[in-house]
Amino acid sequence: MDRRQALTGLAATAATTAFAATIAGAGRANAALTTAGSPGAFPTTVQLPDNWGPEGITIGALPFAYFGSIVDGSIFRVNLATGEGKVISQGPGTPSVGLKIDRLGRLFVAGGPAGNGRVVSAVDGRILASIAFTTATSFVNDVVLTARAAYFTDSFNPTLYAVPLGRPGSVPTTFTPLPLTGDMPFTPGAFNANGISATPDGRNLIVVHSASGQLFQVNPATGVTTLVDLAGENVADGDGILLRGNILYVVQNQLNTVAAIRMNRTGTAGRVITRVTDPRFDVPTTVAAFGNRLYL
Repeated sequence: MDRRQALTGLAATAATTAFAATIAGAGRANAALTTAGSPGAFPTTVQLPDNWGPEGITIGALPFAYFGSIVDGSIFRVNLATGEGKVISQGPGTPSVGLKIDRLGRLFVAGGPAGNGRVVSAVDGRILASIAFTTATSFVNDVVLTARAAYFTDSFNPTLYAVPLGRPGSVPTTFTPLPLTGDMPFTPGAFNANGISATPDGRNLIVVHSASGQLFQVNPATGVTTLVDLAGENVADGDGILLRGNILYVVQNQLNTVAAIRMNRTGTAGRVITRVTDPRFDVPTTVAAFGNRLYL
């Protein structure tokens, strides 16, 4: 299903599930991913404004989560300890899809069909930069931050957009399109490249391909893609992904499932160690972590 259609089920609930799952010890051979939520713990469900249209989530060093709206691109900040939140940034009228926060308190936001990426202050909500990637039909879907650049996926075009971060404190305003070649297929009209993370060794990138249910290692300098060996498994309807140590969590949106995959260091192979679902899941899209919890 078109992800924009799939999101309506999540948007209609007026709340996003901040699913708590124990992830401590996930790098060990006997790893397990199980639901958690003791009476004294942080809230496991976070209420968002009505008709918010939540999609992306990112969590900083402090217990604050940030949620983008696919309705108008606004940003909502929630204190995970109390569940209380507020809108910190009014959107530009175009969606906020995947987002990540850096150590300087800047949110890097994928603009979906607007074909752009934005840099937003997590402190006061100001739009620090808006970078137009393409005027073609596009869906700029997700973003990952490395030491040198922010990489944005485009689900409707076989291209990554690399935004150099520059010197500390500078505001990035330029980008380089990085055509994706090699093993990754491209299906016009379908959702192709979607969630993105770094490999465990930090040298390359991992991208989930929603239409095929496959993972691909991507060379961030050349754009050459290599199919990740999952030993016959797949991650159908793969959406947001998150790397913690050598465990890659993949949200399978239409399946209401999170897959945990133990990756090798270079990101060329992985093994599914468990899959988790929960009655509260209603087409989860992206995932972030704080402490020993996953939030979707």
